[in-house]
Amino acid sequence: MAYACQGWWVSPPVFVDDPADPRLADYVDLADPDLRRRVEADQGFFIAESPLVVRRLLESGRRVRSVLVTPAQYDALSEAFARAELDAPVYIAADAVLRRVVGFDLHRGAVAAADRWPMPAVEAVLHSARRVAILERVNDHENLGVLFRSAAALGVDAVLLDPECSDPLYRRCVRVSIGHVMRIPWTRIASIDEVRRAGFTTFALTPAADATPIDLVDWPARVALLLGAEGPGLSDAWLAAAAHRIRIPMVPGADSLNVATAAAIAFYAASVSRPEHRP
Repeated sequence: MAYACQGWWVSPPVFVDDPADPRLADYVDLADPDLRRRVEADQGFFIAESPLVVRRLLESGRRVRSVLVTPAQYDALSEAFARAELDAPVYIAADAVLRRVVGFDLHRGAVAAADRWPMPAVEAVLHSARRVAILERVNDHENLGVLFRSAAALGVDAVLLDPECSDPLYRRCVRVSIGHVMRIPWTRIASIDEVRRAGFTTFALTPAADATPIDLVDWPARVALLLGAEGPGLSDAWLAAAAHRIRIPMVPGADSLNVATAAAIAFYAASVSRPEHRP
């Protein structure tokens, strides 16, 4: 049976008033990172939080397990549910019930659970790419989310992560990326050699004074930008393996930039050289 809301026909919502309802198990204690990693890894799903990110999930074609919203957000998202022909259950709960379920004040009033997808092969991700980011030990979820958001805005075709990088599908990263982790192709790599073999020239970002200023770089056709974790930066092994070391010029006395900020500057510098990105 369909349900009419603002002129759109969608599957009827399910009203829930018990925070212990087992149908809401995917959303329990979202603020507990250890619990969430175990639960989501065991069951193969991830959480999209905020109305904008839920919309992006619906538009992405990823398989949705369920959606949990307040009455107001159900009305606001009903058109998106209909356009996506959503066949997953949509649970509606009052703010207080949502707060009890997720473990914090979910003031945006919308979350969804969706299935994870198989990680693609490196070759498939790089096949048609021209500008990629390769991350070493970037383990802060907010930095990683901002980095994906910048990649989407500034023409980076893919993101590759070493085994020590954080999970791009962790709730906070998905939210901070405003859903772009579901759109930008990404996978994990074992070695920089995988990128070099695909024909990319590697550029390592470093604050070292003897590195080439980024505004003087002559960008080749296929570029891989190497970025390290906040604080330690790239390892000596990755710096040595890169074809070029480049730096963002800063005023005397400045230490370094946040990795997400440095990434955005590097993405812009590398992408404006692409003909399709020129004004």
